Amino acid sequence: MFENAPDGKKYGVMICGHGSRNQNAVGEFAKLAERMRERFPDVPVDYGYLEFANPVIHQSIDALKAKGVNHVLAVPGMLFAAGHAKNDIPSVLNTYQAQNRDITVDYGRELGIDMRMIRAAGARIKEALVASGWKEGESLHDSMLVVVGRGASDPDANSNVAKVMRMLWEGLGFAWGETAYSGVTFPLVEPALEHVSKLGYKRIVVFPYFLFTGVLVKRIYTQTDSVAAKHPDIEFIKAGYLNDHDLVIDTMVERVREIIEGSNNMNCQMCKYREQVLGFEAEVGLAQESHHHHVEGVGGAPVNCPCDGDCDASCRDEAFCAKHGLEWTPVHSHDHDHDHAHDHDHHHDHAHSHDDHHHHPYPQADHPLGPRTLKKN
Repeated sequence: MFENAPDGKKYGVMICGHGSRNQNAVGEFAKLAERMRERFPDVPVDYGYLEFANPVIHQSIDALKAKGVNHVLAVPGMLFAAGHAKNDIPSVLNTYQAQNRDITVDYGRELGIDMRMIRAAGARIKEALVASGWKEGESLHDSMLVVVGRGASDPDANSNVAKVMRMLWEGLGFAWGETAYSGVTFPLVEPALEHVSKLGYKRIVVFPYFLFTGVLVKRIYTQTDSVAAKHPDIEFIKAGYLNDHDLVIDTMVERVREIIEGSNNMNCQMCKYREQVLGFEAEVGLAQESHHHHVEGVGGAPVNCPCDGDCDASCRDEAFCAKHGLEWTPVHSHDHDHDHAHDHDHHHDHAHSHDDHHHHPYPQADHPLGPRTLKKN
């Protein structure tokens, strides 16, 4: 795809991630970049994070510049477009572009709803079923599927998780399917699993529709174990997350290709920043900004933390830190609204502001199965 680049243009690929205190998650994201380098051997590929890990995004673009790159193709290493993909990453890229006029940064779209991603998800679910003794071709009419998404205060992103679940439910032939979320919205994992445990199926497959491990995947598995302990007559199967499945890499390669071809638009038809989405009418046309600057470059868990790098967010608890002799640094919670003001141009070529920053309230924050009832691990 780079063979016909205009004279003087040198491309580089930038994969933009969120970041995690969990070092295993950071390692898996770095492996994603390595896989992309295999696919693009003739152009530099780098990666960076918004928070809680290094390098941060602007440092990695600097590294690409140092290799002679003057046109960066930046793609969000994220499944769906909510606040991070629509606001935070574009805001960081806007800031960089404004301060570095000698380089062009074009922004692609999220992995999104894509048949390659659906097939990768199906493969992970089948792997877990086979490991439990299920054989290919056996009926799943005694089994149900629960797909767990990240959860956002963007109903379009949340509905995409439900669509993934339905396509997996029908495609694999489960008797029933349900959608749950790890935070921010509802239903959360534990109440969702308590609900489906009453439906009479002998097997429940819990599949985290996540790219990488980390605090949230650990939370999903912990809460699955908690519910399973109350229902010993049901077989709970914890499927693996997507990770760097070949089809995930194929999808990300396509997202880079879309930037060059000019077909990389996000879904604006159902976006709360552009349309009057039911319940979110007050957020139409709000200005774009990021809320990650105060933790940009902050690394993972402390060296002497008992998590040994496999963080489960216990270090957000002041009592835990006191017990283990750790310095407690309060940070913003990831179980609130992530989505901020937005002029709404997903190509990131619009103004942004970091002044008077606030989180727009999530209209369903008091839902009895939602964020205010989230239990700690």
